[in-house]
Formats: sequence, structure tokens, C-alpha cells
Amino acid sequence: MGEIIIIGAALFFVYLMEHVAREEDMELGKIIAIIEAGCIAKTLDGFAANIGDCQVHPGQYMNTPIDQKNKERAALMNPTN
Repeated sequence: MGEIIIIGAALFFVYLMEHVAREEDMELGKIIAIIEAGCIAKTLDGFAANIGDCQVHPGQYMNTPIDQKNKERAALMNPTN
């Protein structure tokens, strides 16, 4: 019984690392809006993301941390891009 619990916990941990944990890369993004929740940046390939607080104005470019797994999920949901 103890082995089943250990295997289950290990599989759950692998699932979390593969599908839930963030995988951020820095990408060049253009700030398209500043809202209460933070700045919205659009990457060069058209992915928009909230990057949190920033000290720039809309229209300026900056390196932004983009969650690659979230970007992949968004591309799967909208295959026309």
C-alpha cells in the first residue's frame, strides 16, 4: 500500500512540473496597455500577456518574461495564428 502512495505522489509531482509549473523566457514585447492589474505586452509573434507593473509608456518596447507553456496553450486554443 505504501508503494502505491509513493508512486502516486511521484506521478502527481511529474504532472505538476510538466503541465503547471511556469517556464519563463525573456522576449521583446511592445507595451500595448497599462491597466490596474499591470502592463499588457504583445510579443513580436502576437502573443499578449500581463507582465505586472512596469515603468514604461504604451508603445515602448521592453524585454518581458513570458510564460512559454501559457503561450503554447493559447496557440492551441487559437490555431488561426
